Amino acid sequence: MTNSPYAQMVAGYAKAFREGKNIPNGGYACPIRPTLPQHAPKALIFSPHPDDECIIGGLALRLLKESGVNVINVAVTQGSNQERQIGRLEELRAACGYMGFGLIQTADRGLEGVHSKRRENDPDSWSKDVVLIARILTEQNPAIIFVPHLTDWNSTHIGVHLLVMDALARMPLSFETCVIETEYWGAMASPNLMVASSEEDVTEMVTGTSFHVGEVTRNPFHLLHPAWMQDNVRRGSELVGGQGESAPDFSFATLYRVNCWANRQLSVAWDGGRYLRLDADPAHLLQP
Repeated sequence: MTNSPYAQMVAGYAKAFREGKNIPNGGYACPIRPTLPQHAPKALIFSPHPDDECIIGGLALRLLKESGVNVINVAVTQGSNQERQIGRLEELRAACGYMGFGLIQTADRGLEGVHSKRRENDPDSWSKDVVLIARILTEQNPAIIFVPHLTDWNSTHIGVHLLVMDALARMPLSFETCVIETEYWGAMASPNLMVASSEEDVTEMVTGTSFHVGEVTRNPFHLLHPAWMQDNVRRGSELVGGQGESAPDFSFATLYRVNCWANRQLSVAWDGGRYLRLDADPAHLLQP
């Protein structure tokens, strides 16, 4: 057995994961959230599945808490298992309530078949979904949208990217918004923003994810979420900060790619990469 001083640290990680499996999922009182003005700017999270709103929500949560942005989750699907779709909606409502996010359903059971094959093979039905997403964009007029990046591995994540981009292409020429690409299943090759999260925020993200009881019972990925956010610091220090650069003093972070949508075109918001530290206002960072 190794006598390295790191043994205790590694054992602590393993113990925390084991003990986390005994923590009850969901059912927690909602944290106090800021009262938002009626005309607060909106951010829409286009979630491929219920639970994605919590997983990629580091920046969204900070925008809500620190910048007074009205964050609304758009439930593009409610999962592919039809027997679980109603249950997943109820879990999603509870999770969004805990996080302080609004919720928009796309359909009673969410959209079906949101993937590139249907886009290619059934363009008529795909077009109906595109019109639906464009209508949500028109009604909500968001200042910011979150959407998975094009190579986020999971077929529905990729499908949601294509669906939202197709909807943006149908919007009037005057429509402008900030498009923030997210990652989870597949890492982005070129993120340009690393957002630090406090221990409090990470706790709320893990707790919010725990409301998706059916999913975290099947796979307790919420317990691994802090480790994923720590690994994002490792990746982001070079992918965002620059190859060979020193890592910032972040404990937890999420990586994003920030773009501008204007004149029916997507363009990267800035050259190089940026960090959003814990003492910075996220709204200021997103300004050109």
